[in-house]
Amino acid sequence: MFTLIIGNKNLSSWSLRPWLVLKMLNEPFEEKHIDLTASDCKTRILACNPAGKVPLLIDQQLRIGDSLAICEYLAECFPAAGLWPDDAATRAIARAVVAEMHAGFAALRSALPMNVCGDFPASTPGAAAQADIARITSLWENLRQQHQGNGPFLFGQFSIADAFFAPVVWRFRSYHVPLHGHAAAYAAHMQQLPAMQEWLAAAQQEEQASASGK
Repeated sequence: MFTLIIGNKNLSSWSLRPWLVLKMLNEPFEEKHIDLTASDCKTRILACNPAGKVPLLIDQQLRIGDSLAICEYLAECFPAAGLWPDDAATRAIARAVVAEMHAGFAALRSALPMNVCGDFPASTPGAAAQADIARITSLWENLRQQHQGNGPFLFGQFSIADAFFAPVVWRFRSYHVPLHGHAAAYAAHMQQLPAMQEWLAAAQQEEQASASGK
């Protein structure tokens, strides 16, 4: 059985991605949590991963400590799951948008940090963050237009691309980013996934426990 070490569900966008892939695979795994707000979090992470980051996937003696590397490994472990599109050209586009999300959108990350339980209706992202938002919503709109006949996800069926944009779905919800058309429908579909609702419920429980001092 896999073990996935993750951070706070309310805050850790990187943790959500491989967690969602495992849930969508319906693959049993053990979750281990490290509170990223605790004073000893760095020590605890370093004890698991010398790179000092979560998430971390453990498969017997193998340890993988990057969210994209984890998802790529899972795609290889479960080729029939179709975590990348079958068509080579479409697969290349999917990998490109995942790489863009993995390495880019710094202004969005800074201005709209993931806070699943947050509610910030008065937020006013700056110009750079607005440009990131426009790029992401354009991607969603165009991909859904192209692949709407194959299913409700970015490339029709669920893929690693959806896992990588899942934290943005929560960001847009928390910060009341207006969405329209295919982009709005896509975000709504992602929010209602049972796995995403499970993540939301766990994030809410974390925050309630934190507020009560437990």
